[in-house]
Amino acid sequence: MRQLKQLFWIFLFSFIGEFLSLISPVAIPGSVIGMVLLFIALHFKWIKLVQVEEVGNWLTDNMAIFFVPAGVGLMTNFNILGDIWWQLLLTVLITTTLMIGFVAYVVQWFKRRTDRKLETTASMAKESI
Repeated sequence: MRQLKQLFWIFLFSFIGEFLSLISPVAIPGSVIGMVLLFIALHFKWIKLVQVEEVGNWLTDNMAIFFVPAGVGLMTNFNILGDIWWQLLLTVLITTTLMIGFVAYVVQWFKRRTDRKLETTASMAKESI
């Protein structure tokens, strides 16, 4: 019964997200809207983590089953993908390289910022001694 209640909460937010996606002029997937709403509800403690934790963990542990339909869909359109495989490969390589560079830049920025704060705190502690 506990799992059904947890599944209810996840499906409720998914449904709300799909509904908002249908009525929204912005093209955002309903599943994304639903998960953002669930995150907000968990953050503001409108829903407690224990109310969705067990089913949420099971869903993320078994996430691979959700990719099977997409993989089958790709195989049914293999003749189309066969004509443009090099464009897809090039797109994947370029976007992966850009994302790695972007993440490296952001990490370095945060590290410099944290180091400056630590240096400032250390110098203030020395001055007060």
